[in-house]
Amino acid sequence: MSKTKTVSEVLIDVLTTAGVSNCYGIIGDTLNFVGKAIEKSSINWVHTRHEEAAAFAAGAEAMITNKLTACAGSCGPGSLHLINGLYESNRNNAPVIVIASQLAATSMGTGFPQEVDFLKVYQDTSVFCQMVTQPQEAQRIFTQAAQAAINKRGVAVVILPSDISKMEVVEQPIKIWHPQPVTRPNDSEIEELVTAINQGNRITIYAGYGSKDAHNEVIALAEKLKAPVVHTSRAKDSIAWENPYQVGMTGMFGTKAGYEAVKNCDTLLLLGCSFAWTEFYPENANIIQIDHDATQLGLRHPINLGLVGDIKTTLQTVLPKIQPCSDSSFLEHHTALFTKIMDKYEAHATPDDKHPIHPQQLIELIDKHADDNALITADVGTPMLWGSRYLTMNGKRRFLTSLKHGTMANGMPQAYGLQKAFPARQVISLSGDGGLAMLMGDLLTAKQENLPIKIVVFNNSSLNFVEQEQKGEGLVEVFVDLKNGDFKTIAEGCGFSAQSVSKSSELEAAVQTFLAHKGPALLDVVISDKELIMPPAISYENVKNMVWYGSKAIFEGKGKDVIDMIKNNI
Repeated sequence: MSKTKTVSEVLIDVLTTAGVSNCYGIIGDTLNFVGKAIEKSSINWVHTRHEEAAAFAAGAEAMITNKLTACAGSCGPGSLHLINGLYESNRNNAPVIVIASQLAATSMGTGFPQEVDFLKVYQDTSVFCQMVTQPQEAQRIFTQAAQAAINKRGVAVVILPSDISKMEVVEQPIKIWHPQPVTRPNDSEIEELVTAINQGNRITIYAGYGSKDAHNEVIALAEKLKAPVVHTSRAKDSIAWENPYQVGMTGMFGTKAGYEAVKNCDTLLLLGCSFAWTEFYPENANIIQIDHDATQLGLRHPINLGLVGDIKTTLQTVLPKIQPCSDSSFLEHHTALFTKIMDKYEAHATPDDKHPIHPQQLIELIDKHADDNALITADVGTPMLWGSRYLTMNGKRRFLTSLKHGTMANGMPQAYGLQKAFPARQVISLSGDGGLAMLMGDLLTAKQENLPIKIVVFNNSSLNFVEQEQKGEGLVEVFVDLKNGDFKTIAEGCGFSAQSVSKSSELEAAVQTFLAHKGPALLDVVISDKELIMPPAISYENVKNMVWYGSKAIFEGKGKDVIDMIKNNI
């Protein structure tokens, strides 16, 4: 007679076969049998203090390792708390499987306390969502979910009623399929692509996350075309390193060099790139887009040629057919401009106790003293911007922030996921004071799980990114001030080594001590709240709105704030 197992045990066997190492979450009554199955398996249970943190952590691990990762929540509010982190994971195309435990099937539809229709809730944030209604269906659903998350690149949700979770079934052999086909445009499309590229004179390459595995091919193409390389924020750690052709980014996070390289080209190659802000595209260029997903072609801006293919394979095919360009003036102009911009940034990184600490100085010191293979996360807001602009990538470091979902509070929990996946590597969270406060209870997760993450707090007592958006609209800031507690004391109470710094002359020594600590550490840095995020190109509208802001602020008695802002940035 075949041996039977509980449905929960079958679930964990499927996840183990699919490569899951960690499951993040908070245990609850409807998860009890799943918890016992995990306890007997090779999968680690990672006990966070909020389910949102669990989903962030699972998504970060899945995205950086490219492996299926799990998170779990109990019925009703427990699994609902996962939702924001799952939106982040699904938009990042991170393979995450969610165990959303549910009330007993016999209680469903009765209005029982904590009853939530998870099938409706999760439809918009998953590539697969199904409830187990019969124990005999369970293994098929679990296998489908794992394969959907891995192959469709997103969140797969399994809704498991508590009574079914403890029922016994006969387990069948388990096999998880993950085929990896190689795709490129057909031969006639390749010839059309080559012709279009060879006709260009001022060519710019705009590399997105879809080109993450094609670093060498992008460099080779840039060399042959004498083309500057602009990258999206998500492609920074895969494209920017050892790249003499890179000129940074465009968009609000970008530099003038990246902005002008896109605006002034006559041919723009979009490689695995679906940059959303149409105003930063060129007006009269021939735009060529290559993407693995045909639905992305022309989605953001009209294009002249759209092709489907893996960027690496497609470039390997076209490179021998491309005519080398001998005129490097377009490239040299933009690389020289990029160098000049980065040199100017260095001036803001110089210690000066007469003024508040510039965030550029803090980023420069983190960049200088972090390990060569550090994993760095950043909260949405100004930490995300400073990290995206100024961290140095080298092919070993990774940088992760919430760029497609744009949620606050992502930095610290994503760092937990990376530290759990890579226990021997240095993991740093660039946390905003507003973002950290949202999930501050999960500071305790570092102690709970013995995770030596490093959290640096950009403490400007403000929702600073929002404040700058308001000023950019010509408004005097409203509702953005933060009356923070003592982050140092709070962190120490949670088991962290902690420091607080407000003088720029003391910052470097503090950063070195902070990063060298063997356990979890927090560095609270009081930075200037007047540092402006300068756009790559200043428009008439930018100037007009800032003048409006300054005039209104003076009339409201905030003239000193305007003067301090001018002194801090000019």
